Amino acid sequence: MSQRMQQGQPMIVMSEDSQRVKDRDAQDYNIRAARAVAEAVRSTLGPKGMDKMLVDSMGSVTITNDGVTILKEMDIDNPTAEMIIEVAETQEDEAGDGTTTAVAVTGELLKNAEELLEQDIHPTAIIKGFHMAAEQAREEIDDIAEEIDTEDEGLLRKTAETSMTGKGAEVNKEHLSQLIVDAVGAVTVETDDGDSVVDLEFLKIETQSGRAVGESELLEGGIVDKDPVHDNMPTDVEDASILLLNDPIEIEEADVDTEVSITDPDQLQQFLDREEKQLRDKVDHIVDTGANVVFCQKGIDDLAQHFLAKEGILAVRRTKKSDLEFLSEVVDGAVVGDLEAATEDDLGSGSVTRDDDDDLFYVEGDDSHGVTLLLRGSTEHVVDELERGVTDALDVVAQTVADGRVLAGGGAIEVELASRLRDYADSVSGREQLAVEAFADSLELVPRVLAENAGLDSIDILVDLRAAHDDGEIRAGLNAWTGDVEDTFESGIVEPAHAKEQAVTSATEAANLVLKIDDIIAAGDLSTDGEDEEMPPGGPGGMGGMGGGMGGMM
Repeated sequence: MSQRMQQGQPMIVMSEDSQRVKDRDAQDYNIRAARAVAEAVRSTLGPKGMDKMLVDSMGSVTITNDGVTILKEMDIDNPTAEMIIEVAETQEDEAGDGTTTAVAVTGELLKNAEELLEQDIHPTAIIKGFHMAAEQAREEIDDIAEEIDTEDEGLLRKTAETSMTGKGAEVNKEHLSQLIVDAVGAVTVETDDGDSVVDLEFLKIETQSGRAVGESELLEGGIVDKDPVHDNMPTDVEDASILLLNDPIEIEEADVDTEVSITDPDQLQQFLDREEKQLRDKVDHIVDTGANVVFCQKGIDDLAQHFLAKEGILAVRRTKKSDLEFLSEVVDGAVVGDLEAATEDDLGSGSVTRDDDDDLFYVEGDDSHGVTLLLRGSTEHVVDELERGVTDALDVVAQTVADGRVLAGGGAIEVELASRLRDYADSVSGREQLAVEAFADSLELVPRVLAENAGLDSIDILVDLRAAHDDGEIRAGLNAWTGDVEDTFESGIVEPAHAKEQAVTSATEAANLVLKIDDIIAAGDLSTDGEDEEMPPGGPGGMGGMGGGMGGMM
């Protein structure tokens, strides 16, 4: 082997099943995979974006145009594509909305980067240029953003309506936006420094099908979708002392299997009497604590139900853990894990009322900080999509209250940023200038796609938008409903500045991460059809292992 090495022969250290793609082939592979992800969600962008139907391996159907939901539900088996999905998840976690924008811009950045690579511009120069452009873009967003009064309900409602538009929740967006603003206001507290802090942990979303969306409502406290365990129990308790229990009110079973031989019928009766006494003692202990309402996460024995009903105690079993934890905040009580250790100090206080029409218990605390947003819709699919849209809008309004800055929507900010970045590019020396210009072009994807999805001519719209911004109309954006270029801020199309900053950051970091890879070493097969074959010189096409996952939705 030393003789071969001396002759310049390469040493093979990889297994026969391994594959390796290097240099330009690796860049092509990664860019094509990332762009395929972006293409999958582009048609959902904007108020007139289309929905996707996702069918999983079990046959469950999800109909949505929420970017992060689409990408999570797709069966993707491609490392580069999964990196792009992380962009959507990060955007969702940090900003609550703008996931489709972030992913689409990532794909466009890589598309334009590919053109620069074809001009023999080194990836390092492109990465540096993108980074410089992103830094400048964030500064420009801060300059363009408008400070608002976070108590301006009208503006907050517009922000919520903009977020919900196109997501199924827009049918009753006026009613829902008011509920969202009221809900955020209910869980907003002022700090000692005078800042507003929104704690969405005190807000719970519940859904019901079979009703109109307009019947959705905001409730003080929490709700429990359960029935009393006994017909003779009270259903409404005004002055409630509430025990939240994570311990069964049942006979304690032995840890090991046992057999008992009975020679006398009286012995059987003694066993039954002892079981009854155990249950009686448990109920007596509940009575001694002063509780008149019990929400139990686990089971309640039939005999214990009878004893509780005789004591006039309302009891509910199999309460969801999440409901129990939320009620703990609402009524200011502790979740008790051992009934024998429960004391009066563990009880919460408030009121419990029954809605027989909906088979719900409404639970309010004496000084309740928690609220429940009860969303209603005609079918399960409608309610699920409604919940996704409202959840995004809640995050957007919460971010707006915390940040206090908003922007004109409809592509206005992207066109203005592109214009300013082109001016900035003139001050950049070297090949990084071309990357900054490519970054500016990439941002204009947003108004182009908004126009395409609305059935408009994207070229004409972009020309009109550029002309308006050249005339100093910073707020000029596309109203997808009318097809006009107008002051979108005045039209009520308002977006949070934080979401745009996060989208720019996430898209840039993801694009740069992909561009920095020049070598892919895989232990298995990277080809598109999954067969053991040599990788073609140009790298695999499409999205690699994504093909199977897309079949259910395209």
